[in-house]
Amino acid sequence: MKRVVAALLPVAEAPAAGIAAGIRAVRPWAVTFFVAVAAAAAAASLGLAFGLPAATARTVAGGFLVLDATSRLFLLVVNLVFVGVATYLWTRVRDTPELQEGIERLVAFGLAFMAAVNLAILSNHLVAMWVLLELSTLAAVPLVQHGGTGVRLRASWKYFLFSSVGLGLALLGLACVARGLEASGVHEATFFLGDLARAARTPPEIWRKVGLVLIVLGYGTKLGLAPMYLWLPATYHAAPPAVTVLLAGVQFNVALVAVFRIIQVFGPSGRAVMAPELVALGLATMALSAASIVATRNYIRLIAYAALNHGGVIAIGLGIGAGYGVVLYAVSNAFIKAILFLTAGKIEAHYRTEDVREVSGLLKDMPYSGTFFAVGTFALLGFPPFGSFLGELIVMSGLIGSARFGVFAAFCTILTITFVATGRSVFPMIWGEPKRKVDWASQPVATVLPKLVFLCSLLAMGLYLPPQVNELFRQVAAGLGAE
Repeated sequence: MKRVVAALLPVAEAPAAGIAAGIRAVRPWAVTFFVAVAAAAAAASLGLAFGLPAATARTVAGGFLVLDATSRLFLLVVNLVFVGVATYLWTRVRDTPELQEGIERLVAFGLAFMAAVNLAILSNHLVAMWVLLELSTLAAVPLVQHGGTGVRLRASWKYFLFSSVGLGLALLGLACVARGLEASGVHEATFFLGDLARAARTPPEIWRKVGLVLIVLGYGTKLGLAPMYLWLPATYHAAPPAVTVLLAGVQFNVALVAVFRIIQVFGPSGRAVMAPELVALGLATMALSAASIVATRNYIRLIAYAALNHGGVIAIGLGIGAGYGVVLYAVSNAFIKAILFLTAGKIEAHYRTEDVREVSGLLKDMPYSGTFFAVGTFALLGFPPFGSFLGELIVMSGLIGSARFGVFAAFCTILTITFVATGRSVFPMIWGEPKRKVDWASQPVATVLPKLVFLCSLLAMGLYLPPQVNELFRQVAAGLGAE
């Protein structure tokens, strides 16, 4: 009974937005409340992730929520990111009083976003998951607009437009799949995962194939994959740093879970349709990312373009069935983006510029931020001993093992270009001559702690995963295909 109650804890976050609206008397307490809710959700997620055997799968709430390895792992990941974002907001509002303006609204929509993504990850029904993804999109639009600048308003509507088109394609794909199942003689199948998995054993026909192509393209848009990727760099650059992390480290992973569910359900019969599309989209996205990194001189946009690159790697890994590498890389990717975007927000606040040529000597000038920016960049580029290195290595091994030598050559070439272009821009920022001096003591410990947790997690994924954690990763990977 206790486990069932724990499973329903994320559901209780739904009224959080209303509660946040009632704490306006003392504005900083709104962010304190956000920190408390995020910490409670992370603690509950930790209990769910490791309080049950990795192979356990249970449904609750009338079968609409599922506690399996995939939902438990990503619930923990996104709620840890929420803690980092909430802590960042708390320190920024405390140290910069002018940021208190409108903070209650930001917290209210942040809690609504948090409730939607938690429920989406737990969803055992594909249409319900789609609805919750759409709700998270609607909650994110005012978050991107926070501050009301023209740039943010334009970025929020671009984000909303592309997201709506992508989710519309995914919904059309689900309708085509339903039509295909009827054409195969399956008339009683629902969109619950278990029912679909049983119905998907029938041979695929044209409607189902079209549906799967549309679903991958639609959710691929939410992941920032080509061809509809333009919303991602514009939104990540314009949004407040905390909101950027919510989109890059949280909503990205919710959309990824939706793709995981499609592969877990339709992989055995639909892999021949989805695999070439995923590889093609991933390779195109990586190429566009590399070209953009070469051209930009804005360090926030550079991180955004690198996020495109990571999305491409994940898509290729899914296409070739490198399940464990994809899971490792996806979790690493969430923590890397959280570290870099939160640190970039600190750097921009200090230097009042986003131009890489105007920032130098971070390790001496802003020791904490400089250290995290340097380590985050190494992880971003796939250096050992971080989990991103091992994830990329597994994907590359999968390309060789599946005899995709042309894709492997293009993959390595694009990674090399990305490495050189990123290093050219970022390394002078880290080791150049400092512009000014900032005392170590001026960096709050509360800001450092969440990023330190992310960093330790990245190192653990590259060096040693405890058996219980490793088994959870392997259970998620098992439904995505052979290595």
